[in-house]
Amino acid sequence: MTGVHEAAASWRHEIQEELGFTILSDERISGGEIGTSYRVCLENGLTLFVKRYPHTPRGMAKSEVDGLRWLAGGSSPHPWPDSSAQQTLRIAAPRAVGHDWLVLEWIESASPCPNYAHALGRGLAALHAQPVETFGHPEDNWLAGLPQDNTQTDGWSEFYGERRLRPLVRRACDESILPRGIAVALEQLIEELPMRVGDDEPPAPLHGDLWSGNVMTDDRGLPCLIDPAVYAGHREVDLAMMRLFGGFPEATFDAYHEAYPLSDGWAARVPLYQLYPLLVHLNLFGPSYVSQLEAAVRSTRAA
Repeated sequence: MTGVHEAAASWRHEIQEELGFTILSDERISGGEIGTSYRVCLENGLTLFVKRYPHTPRGMAKSEVDGLRWLAGGSSPHPWPDSSAQQTLRIAAPRAVGHDWLVLEWIESASPCPNYAHALGRGLAALHAQPVETFGHPEDNWLAGLPQDNTQTDGWSEFYGERRLRPLVRRACDESILPRGIAVALEQLIEELPMRVGDDEPPAPLHGDLWSGNVMTDDRGLPCLIDPAVYAGHREVDLAMMRLFGGFPEATFDAYHEAYPLSDGWAARVPLYQLYPLLVHLNLFGPSYVSQLEAAVRSTRAA
């Protein structure tokens, strides 16, 4: 137990040194599939959110903080030229980061305001409309504990195939959790991506892990994004992820489409852009996701 107490004392000491204030109390709270989360009160009266990553690859905390800052203001230090996204869609603000911990503002969650769904749709549309030069990201990062290769490229079909789908297909085959027939079908789809990804669109800043657990309600009752796995990609990826596990009302997608209409054929491409998160879940949690992945492959091939 001595090592546990020493580790706890270490992160508290590091945060106090970084912020310049003594921690008066810390309370373990729920939330976070990988890290452990705390509500921390400082001597100056400020309450903050702390997440620890004691058993994850070094750099994961910094990656999350960098991702939040990138979503909030573009590639630091240059802000997005259009700040309209920030009017209805909040990004949790980082306060400090260490090698295995991060500190964010504490957001007291209120009940959703009457136009919450509309605000989320329009805010996400405004975020996706911000200009990014190329697909990918200057730094690699992680999605739910799996490494995410963000090597930049000018072509979306190449990026989606070589940086997203193929590495996870091969990983799943190596672990013997992906049936050969599905693997062969996925490899064929990767070769066909130039004909399947839709009309050419400029890269969009993506949250990258946009399921309902990564959207909270802030103290105004408006949506706030947390826990990103950012990169610049096709905006339909975020929207497909939102539909994969549910939790978002159709009014959100209607508001998005009204603000930033999607290209023709977007509905047929939803299963194509759900292949990546399904492969992530297959690699993390095993064969229980094979049937859902197989269904998405069939739907993509039929489109």
